[in-house]
Amino acid sequence: MKILFYTFIFSRLLLIGCLNTEGTLNIEGKVLDEYTKKGVPNRVVFINSFVLADSKPISTNVGRFYTDSAGCFSYTMKKVKGSYSYNFIFTGDSIYSFSNQEVYLTQLQENSKFLYFYLSKLANFTIKIEKCSKSPLTEKLYVSWKTDGVDGKTLYPHKLINYGNKPEFEFKWTGENVKSVIETKVLANKKTIICWELVGNRSKKEIYDTIYCERDVKNSFNFKY
Repeated sequence: MKILFYTFIFSRLLLIGCLNTEGTLNIEGKVLDEYTKKGVPNRVVFINSFVLADSKPISTNVGRFYTDSAGCFSYTMKKVKGSYSYNFIFTGDSIYSFSNQEVYLTQLQENSKFLYFYLSKLANFTIKIEKCSKSPLTEKLYVSWKTDGVDGKTLYPHKLINYGNKPEFEFKWTGENVKSVIETKVLANKKTIICWELVGNRSKKEIYDTIYCERDVKNSFNFKY
């Protein structure tokens, strides 16, 4: 069962004021996995435009469609007067990440029957943390990660499991008996960088680890300090 984690985003993309349209445009194309180039089925796609009103950009939702079992779509979209670009917004779930892709009106008109969009697949990722050293009880550990330059905590929800002392707050541990597991997802086949920051009374040390999580497997990384 797919869970849409970014539904709240679209509440901000709803129609604002009256929709001033100037005709329609029939578009056709396909939504593809960026790695395999295979069609991605049953995707929910929102179309959003931006126009200026009183020198301020106004976001307007102008349509929604779904891809079929082969990732193909055919849709008649409304053209908004004064809008020269449209955002195609792909909902995120546990399989593919959220994506917002801008297409100019001229491109839509020139390639209306041959539109292609590419989505990034997510990979399972587990971070295991355990303290083994006898460092000072006041030593603190902070952890953060980015996947393809995107903050991992905003890309996908996470689950934190503690087998030792609970952190003072999420992703900050102090003292001994630290043994925790972070379960999340990152972009598959892209660079994920984990930053470990150890802070003592008079010292600060940063450690970086880079990994590439593979598709369709359980990826994990162990950090002992």
